[in-house]
Amino acid sequence: MTQYSDIFTDDKLQDIFPDNRTNDFFEALFGEAEEGSYDIALGYSGEYDNALNFEMRLIQRPGKCLACNLTYGLPRVFSRHPIINVQGIADAVGEAVGSKVVSWKLGATREHGDKLHVIPLMIELG
Repeated sequence: MTQYSDIFTDDKLQDIFPDNRTNDFFEALFGEAEEGSYDIALGYSGEYDNALNFEMRLIQRPGKCLACNLTYGLPRVFSRHPIINVQGIADAVGEAVGSKVVSWKLGATREHGDKLHVIPLMIELG
């Protein structure tokens, strides 16, 4: 049986969702990448049944405020934003494990303190 944690190393997660995508996202939204209040990183959080669980980690930038009113609406925004490209993330995950992606879903934003908010990403494999 495959250990998915062996596949989804920090390097692999970085390949799937590179750091520069955060700046591209804020540049598209605000015209300047520096206007963003957080960095976005993809994390792997385990498997459950036929789903692989990931997190879109919103990490507060120095000198910025990671306010919940800024992050609670993000699952809806991320689900359709072409730069975030959740479908592309899901496809890359499926390719990494050699399986077909049946569906994906973003959960509600969760606060993990003042400096980290997390949006769960569940990817169902077939």
